[in-house]
Amino acid sequence: MSLTRRVALSGVRAQIQPWRRLYSSTELDVRKGDRERLVVIGSGWAGFGILREVDKKKYQTVVISPRSYFAFTPLLASTAVGTLEFRTAIEPVRRKGVELYQAWAETVDFENKSIVVQSNLGAGLDKDQGGEKFTVKYDKLVISPGAYSQTFNIPGVTQHAYFLKDVADARRIRQRILSNFERAALPTTSPAERDKLLHFAIVGGGATGVEFAAELHDLLHDDLPGLYPTQGTKSLVEQHARITIYDVAPRILGMFDTALAEFAERHLKREGVTVRPNHVVERVEPDMLHFKGGEAVSFGMLVWATGLATNPFVARMKGIEKEPSHQARILTDAKLRVLKEGGGVIDDVYALGDCAIVKDGPVLPTTAQVASQKAKYLVKHLNGDNPGTVPDFAFKNFGALAYVGGWRAIMQGESQNVKGWAAWVIWRGAYLTKSVSWRNKILIPTLWMINWLFGRDISRF
Repeated sequence: MSLTRRVALSGVRAQIQPWRRLYSSTELDVRKGDRERLVVIGSGWAGFGILREVDKKKYQTVVISPRSYFAFTPLLASTAVGTLEFRTAIEPVRRKGVELYQAWAETVDFENKSIVVQSNLGAGLDKDQGGEKFTVKYDKLVISPGAYSQTFNIPGVTQHAYFLKDVADARRIRQRILSNFERAALPTTSPAERDKLLHFAIVGGGATGVEFAAELHDLLHDDLPGLYPTQGTKSLVEQHARITIYDVAPRILGMFDTALAEFAERHLKREGVTVRPNHVVERVEPDMLHFKGGEAVSFGMLVWATGLATNPFVARMKGIEKEPSHQARILTDAKLRVLKEGGGVIDDVYALGDCAIVKDGPVLPTTAQVASQKAKYLVKHLNGDNPGTVPDFAFKNFGALAYVGGWRAIMQGESQNVKGWAAWVIWRGAYLTKSVSWRNKILIPTLWMINWLFGRDISRF
């Protein structure tokens, strides 16, 4: 179940039982010794960056996260279509010097420096399903739970769309793609039903939506035509499969330079991907997209990639200053310290990642690059002997990349833009070098080579 679906269901399921016992994590105190306890909420790019590099001799590092792994999000689209295996996009959180509670953070008491936590092991990743609650004390706290997928409260999205925020989402997408092809290959399936089953709709023309469309295009055109029955002179893929990107903006990839975005759109169209800008979704029904203006389009699978929404944990937090916009992110000073509601900072509490923004600072994209740089900055602050001497956080832009299919990509740098095959080489090299463990640094190029030689893995499991 995706994070967005859990938000939709939590309102129905959330029945806090008053008799449930509240435990305290006394075992942590025994192992703490004379170190300070650093609690990190979240295991995304920001949280994982902190726990990897913080000084374990100085801090007892405790992570509170509903999942026991870090997801390397740029590779999720590749795993969803079998270009890479799921294990290449994850890294374990539990490691030497790091204590993990696989649980949800419920509330934070800043005055008493304590967090109420609820285990999620009893029911997968769902909240409020009988998990035991306990408290965790902290000396320093890093708030980095990330954000959820933005649905704009459009009816039917959480029930009928797929998201691409986690490895579990990628696994469900791969299963749905292959299931649709198997159903379309049955002799009992009509041509009209095949058209619907093999129409893959993507709402959102940002980097996530475009890269997924590109990876899906490669799967459909490189590997599947020879594996499914032919219809006359054309394969099942050639006759029925379609990919369509819908976006509310006038063009896709709005975060890129206009020339690069236009190159990407021309390339996608040339490869057979339909791009439909200026489309506002009104509601989603099973197998049907409805747009404002009355247009309705059937689909076999809908992937929703329209940005980020406020994490409910952040939305519930009181006594802190938040962004006045609909995202309501936590406001910090330039040293990433959380600001009090009414003025001042909260001692020993920091926020970073998609859930936080520097007040009156430059507007930065909600990307892995920004979260990673903030994590490195904060680690330097925490590990230093004199934190007061650390300068304010300053973001250094190393460029933006997006894959557009057919071994082509675009790269926007500080002083130079690159497109085409050269950008694709940079794109692959960047993701490989940013992979965390040596295990994955070896696995990723190995799987690229294997799939180039023998084709992608189309196993359903």
